Amino acid sequence: MKTQRNKIFLFVVLIIFSAGSIIYFNSKDSEKVFFDSSDSGYNLASYQKDSNNNSISSSRQTIITETVKNVSPAVVGINVTEIRQYRDPFSNLFDDPFFRQFFGNRGNYNQKVKGLGSGFIISPDGYILTNDHVAGNATEITITMTNGKHYNAKVVGTDPTSDICLLKVDGNDLPYVALGNSDDIMIGEWVIALGNPFGLFEINDKPTVTVGVISATGMNLEPLNNRYYLNMLQTDAAINGGNSGGPLVNSIGEVIGMNTLIYTAGGSEGNIGLSFAIPINKIKRIVTELKQKGSIDRDFDIGLRIQSIDEGIADYYNLPASRGVIITYIASGSPASKAGLNVGDIILEVDNFKINNEKTLISVFQEFRVGQTITLKIIRDNKEMDKKMTLEKR
Repeated sequence: MKTQRNKIFLFVVLIIFSAGSIIYFNSKDSEKVFFDSSDSGYNLASYQKDSNNNSISSSRQTIITETVKNVSPAVVGINVTEIRQYRDPFSNLFDDPFFRQFFGNRGNYNQKVKGLGSGFIISPDGYILTNDHVAGNATEITITMTNGKHYNAKVVGTDPTSDICLLKVDGNDLPYVALGNSDDIMIGEWVIALGNPFGLFEINDKPTVTVGVISATGMNLEPLNNRYYLNMLQTDAAINGGNSGGPLVNSIGEVIGMNTLIYTAGGSEGNIGLSFAIPINKIKRIVTELKQKGSIDRDFDIGLRIQSIDEGIADYYNLPASRGVIITYIASGSPASKAGLNVGDIILEVDNFKINNEKTLISVFQEFRVGQTITLKIIRDNKEMDKKMTLEKR
């Protein structure tokens, strides 16, 4: 037993000695490396770790992360102050001289209201796009950039009808986005929404990013608060309160739309995957006009009255569907009269915009300007035909 233990002990000693010999003789072959091991070994391990991290990081890089990295510096948070007028719900009581004697004249009153939204820089000299409902009526506008800097902005021009607002800050060599082409968008292509939901931009001076696809294009929505949303882009990228005015970007980093509104279920304010953006080609046209005039001139009158097509009218005229509007009146000498339109004509399309009802027709005419010639597709005596109309100053 003792002999066996001695053999085991000798065997262990030999192993330790052999290992020590290997280390020793290896050190003789590369003595400098061995004695610098506390440094070089650490650097080698660090190098290997960094290499591994870089490799892992590279493997995680995607077209989306690259796009976010490139576009983010041009996305801004917007904080606004505006003066809103409110009416005292009890103001009618104070029309009585007795109440005014004790409580004064209490009618309408003004109140400062703070709001927030998103925007994106479109030129190195500081032009910024956002929604009219974000900053169109603001008295004070503060822009926050991703480098933490704050700028005071002014409204260059705004268009409540299309919900587009152009701002300007004083600056040079500012980061700015590339504007794409919203006419060649593909259904199902990846898109990225960047912005300032619920003011989260202020936490770390970075935009929040959500990803989705283009769900539909050419969406003509019902007018909302005298704003007309035609030819909208639909996406399932999450857009929430504060995202309004931020860019919707394609996978190569081009802005193809401006995030504007969402549809919600019932009274919920949360996102359910129905988000809408104004197409960038429409925005480009509006921006050009806002830079020149500060507003959009839609002061024309076509000189007709219309009524939506209901089932009764559709049956009477043997129409395949209750779609379009019927002309009920035409003013003498008006653009409608000069175009050769008649009472009883049914308007189906205007410049390739399908007309569903009165609201759609009114929305479509917000796209046009004085002097523009448009094409109306109508039905007369069960035959389709086109009529040209030139819009005249009111």
